[in-house]
Amino acid sequence: MAMKKLLIFLSALLAALLAVFLIPTTTTERWWSLKSRLSSSLEVADLVITNAVIYTSDSSLPFAQAMAIRNGRIIRIGTHSSVQDLLRHGTKEINLNGKIVVPGFIDSHVHFISGGLQMAQVELYGVNNKDEFIRKIKEAVRDKQPGSWILGGGWNNDQWGGDLPIASWIDEITPNNPVWLSRMDGHMGLANSFSLTMAGITNYTQDPVGGTVMKTADGEPTGLLIDSAMKLLLSIIPEVSVDDRRDALVRASKFALTRGVTTVVDFGRYFPGAEVKNVWDDLSDVYQWADFKGKMLIRVCLFFPMETWSRLLDLINRKGRVLSQWIYLAGVKAFSDGSLGSNSALFHEPYMNEPDNYGLQVTQIDSLYNMTLASDKSGLQVAVHAIGDRANDMILDLYESVASSNGRRDRRFRVEHAQHLVPGTAARFGEQRIIASVQPDHLLDDAGSAEKKLGLERAVTGSYMFGSLLAGNTILAFGSDWPVAKINPLGAIKTAMKRTPPGWEDPWIPSECVTLTDALKASTISAAYASFLDNDLGSLSPGKFADFVVLSTNSWNELETDISASVEATYVGGIQAYPTLESDI
Repeated sequence: MAMKKLLIFLSALLAALLAVFLIPTTTTERWWSLKSRLSSSLEVADLVITNAVIYTSDSSLPFAQAMAIRNGRIIRIGTHSSVQDLLRHGTKEINLNGKIVVPGFIDSHVHFISGGLQMAQVELYGVNNKDEFIRKIKEAVRDKQPGSWILGGGWNNDQWGGDLPIASWIDEITPNNPVWLSRMDGHMGLANSFSLTMAGITNYTQDPVGGTVMKTADGEPTGLLIDSAMKLLLSIIPEVSVDDRRDALVRASKFALTRGVTTVVDFGRYFPGAEVKNVWDDLSDVYQWADFKGKMLIRVCLFFPMETWSRLLDLINRKGRVLSQWIYLAGVKAFSDGSLGSNSALFHEPYMNEPDNYGLQVTQIDSLYNMTLASDKSGLQVAVHAIGDRANDMILDLYESVASSNGRRDRRFRVEHAQHLVPGTAARFGEQRIIASVQPDHLLDDAGSAEKKLGLERAVTGSYMFGSLLAGNTILAFGSDWPVAKINPLGAIKTAMKRTPPGWEDPWIPSECVTLTDALKASTISAAYASFLDNDLGSLSPGKFADFVVLSTNSWNELETDISASVEATYVGGIQAYPTLESDI
């Protein structure tokens, strides 16, 4: 029996060697083919993808024609002929007729449960005038009992000229219902007078540290709360039920799959003013529950509030960083400032339309430094939100000091957003090996307002500097910040390449445009690297999970030109997850 197995192995090995060296291929392709054949010479594939243009996001073999999958992982990738010996009885073969395949997209920054919850609330995305804003709330009131909360979000005052909404807009139509409507960026929200009274917010209410209660010239609250001031009202909103949060996960996952997203990096229901326990509750009540019940649809990588770093360290010491094939524990996150749209991003110079306002420092620097130092010393990955140029410089200084104190290691510090930078700061990211986790689609909303808020020179020399960051060898990781912007990696890729907001003919800051391959990497392998996921995810390479997306086009040139392709199918672990009905493409 042993001799028989040896003969079978030697025969397979000889066949592999002959196939590799007799088929006309490049040296790199031969090595890949030989390597994968030797590792799988006795295996049979569950699924084989053939006749495709496969972009791998792996620099050692950027493109392939075929891919073989077994038990959810890639066992071989290369030419059509290189996978033929893995086609046996029971193997499913899908001929894609030249369609383009890319690795499953990784959205590097979402608030996943929040997004799923908001899908069932008042939807204010795209509202472009006061009357429509009021109409949306009026419609929501019809279905509510007196005393029930009306929750929603997604409004953007820049859509209707910049004037901020106030409570009086909606007080008359909501006399018996408390209302809370978050701005699209999550750093500001509108409350009606009913809910302000419930929360005890009056003209005597003082601004909390890192927040603002906006008031009229007479000192009356307008209904707008910024950053940490939101806690004054959020604390009285009833806790979302476990069932509602579980439903939100399913809704969010199905939506993400339609956009080709197979992994999300989730920063949780955590923002200035929110309870830190929300993220931990969602880990146990939602994610681990869904994993145990076999209901997870996409992979999640979780960040936790930095003030809870010791709790995360204890969990990792007990369970490890990989809880299952679906749940990864990443690290901790903190906030340094607010957002441009809410005039709370922290800048070196004041806002043009508010000459006394430089923005908000949401977390005191001493506290932020001490938490970062302790988190990093414990081996946790650290991510800090920074949008304004002063906030970014402050965090780069902080990271430099922490790295000097704790010594060299592979820490992969992240700056979330890195949106506005003064000259010279982009180069610092690469020099310090700091990952820039950026959201291209945010520029579509900011392009029109940035010049009004910052002035022409500051806006065009320091906003969304993707090209400059790449030129300085910075790792870019693309995300959406959903529900701030919709999950849409193909759209974000197009935005990063074209930088043309709706209604514009010319790109905004064309020198910062990036190439298709740069944008794809930022949505796949670089995004995986940015969260220590690159051993399992991010590229279509032997040994990694078979998470991939089939696009609607078979022309790479067309994809480079106008990015008009759509997601035709999404596979997670070699299984078609979208569309949900299994069928050949």
